[in-house]
This record gives sequence, C-alpha cells and structure tokens, in this order.
Amino acid sequence: QVQLVESGGGLVQAGGSLKISCTASGLNFGSAAMAWFRQAPGKEREGISCISYHGYHSAYAGSVKGRFTISRDNAEKMLYLQMNSLEPEDTAMYYCAADLQGGVCSGSWHKGQFNSGSWGQGTQVTVSS
Repeated sequence: QVQLVESGGGLVQAGGSLKISCTASGLNFGSAAMAWFRQAPGKEREGISCISYHGYHSAYAGSVKGRFTISRDNAEKMLYLQMNSLEPEDTAMYYCAADLQGGVCSGSWHKGQFNSGSWGQGTQVTVSS
C-alpha cells in the first residue's frame, strides 16, 4: 500500500525559512515523479513544484520560483521542499504527491499528471506577517 506522510510544517514569520519533508513507502520511489501542491482555505489547489525520478529535472510555479527548492533522496525514499523568503501568501496545507505511472514532469504536471497518483494527508504551513 502506497503511503506518503508529510512533516515539518509549522508557524514561521514572514521572511523566514522552513523545510518540509515527505516520507514515502509502498511504491517504487526511485521511478516516480514527485510533486508538492498546496491549498489555502477558499482557494484552489496549486501545484508548487515537480521533480523527475532521478532528481535532475525540476519545475516550479511562478509564485515560488527562486524561493523554494525541491529535492529528493531516492535511497531514503524522501521528498523535500526548502522554502525561503516565506510570505503570508504562502500559508496553506502542503501535500506531496507521487505519479505512480511516470517518472518525468510533463509540461502540464500541475494540471493533471498527479490526479490519479497517490497523495499524502498534508502538513500545515502558516506564515505570520
């Protein structure tokens, strides 16, 4: 059974940094494209970043590019998101997702690639002003 468990969320002041993690089990992690999404109350889910199976290619939403960095450790089956220069607008529940059928981030990874994949329960990130 595929399981994704996010951790590391919390309360941080604007301008601060936070690193969240996703622990994966029950899947061939080293073959799966992985991604981070977030959803704020009353807003649609937003794709934040995607990373290919080997970790050499990644993609970012414009809203976080230059501030957030996605990474993975295939040996440990871990996915990470380093978030710097956090803004109150970054406040949301953050989810990791696995594409169980593909290993690369498509051009529309944020629109549907992970819809039929596996998702975690989320970790809350709150940025105070």
